Amino acid sequence: MTYSVAVSGASGYAGGEILRLLAAHPDIEIRTVTAHSNAGQPLVQHQPHLRSLAHLTLQDTTPEILAGHDIVFLALPHGQSGQYTDALGEVPLVIDAGADHRLTSRDAWGAFYGGAFHDPWTYGVPELLVDGGKQRENLRGATRIAAPGCNASTVSLSLAPGVAAGVVDPSDIVTVLAVGPSGAGKSLKTHLLGSELLGTANPYAVGGTHRHIPEIRQALAAASGVEPAGIRISFTPVIVPMARGILATSTAPIADGATDAQIRDAWESAYGDETFVQLLPEGQFPRTADVLGANTALMGIAIDRAANRVVVVTAVDNLVKGTAGAAVQSMNLALGLPEDRALTVNGVAP
Repeated sequence: MTYSVAVSGASGYAGGEILRLLAAHPDIEIRTVTAHSNAGQPLVQHQPHLRSLAHLTLQDTTPEILAGHDIVFLALPHGQSGQYTDALGEVPLVIDAGADHRLTSRDAWGAFYGGAFHDPWTYGVPELLVDGGKQRENLRGATRIAAPGCNASTVSLSLAPGVAAGVVDPSDIVTVLAVGPSGAGKSLKTHLLGSELLGTANPYAVGGTHRHIPEIRQALAAASGVEPAGIRISFTPVIVPMARGILATSTAPIADGATDAQIRDAWESAYGDETFVQLLPEGQFPRTADVLGANTALMGIAIDRAANRVVVVTAVDNLVKGTAGAAVQSMNLALGLPEDRALTVNGVAP
C-alpha cells in the first residue's frame, strides 16, 4: 500500500529533512507541501538539495489543503500546530514535529511556552524506556504522534536507563549540550548569522529557562516512576559553529551501593538490541561527525568515582534522530511497517 502525505512547514529545516527521508520511502507518495510566506514558490527554491521533489510547489498551509491525505506532518514553529490539528480529525495519521502536543502538564506548558494548551499525543521516541517497557509499543497503531524536541530526546535517552534501574540519583542531573544552529529553525535571526557564530560558542536559555526541560522531566518520570518534581535538572545549551548536531554531556550522582557493573549493565540492557541507539565500547565516546545524516544516537559512558557521578556523552544529528528521523521511525511503527524503513545508521564522512 502507498500512503499519501502532506508536509506543512516544508520550506524550513525540519520540514525539509522530513521530505528528504520520505523521498526514499517506498511506501510513501509525497503529494502536497505547504508553507506560509513562501506559498506559491517552487519547493526547490527553498530546498535545492531535494531534486527528486522539484515538481512540487509550496501551497498555503490550511486545513483544507492538508486534509484528504493518509498522513500529515506538521513541521511548524511551536504554538502553531494546534490551530490545525482539531481540523484534521479525518486524517488517519498526524505527526507534529512541534511542541504543541508533547507535554502532559498544562502548568508546565504555561510556564515554558504559554498560549493555548493542547492534549498530549503519543510521544515519538521508540527506544525510550517507559513503564517497564519501551515507547515503541505505544506507537504501534498510534494515530496522533508528537515528535520529540531534539535536545530533550537526546538527554532523556542518555539518562533513562540509569534512572529506570535506580543506579543514578535523578534529583541532581546536570547536562551541557553543544548544539548546531539548525535546531533553532530557518527564520532569520541576527545571533544565528554566520558572522555571529563562526569562531565562537554562545550559551543560551541559561538558568533553567529552556523549553525542553519539562519534556525531559516528563520522559524520565515515565521511565522510572519517579514524580516529575523529584527530577531536578540543570540544563545549559551552547550554540557552536556546526550546522547540524548535538553533543550532550549529562551527569548524575551514583546511587548508594550501585556497582560499576550494575551501572554499565543498565545501559547495555536498555540499548543492546537497539538499531538506532548504540552504546559504544567502554572508554569510547562519540563525535557529532559520526552521526551526520544518520538516525543514530551514539552514546559513551564513564563512571567518575572521584566525583561520584555517571557521565553520559551522546551525539545525534538534531535534524534526523532529533526530529525528522524520530518522526519517520514513529510513523513506520504506527503503520505496521519495518521500523527502519527509509532510515540509516550510516553517517556522512568526512
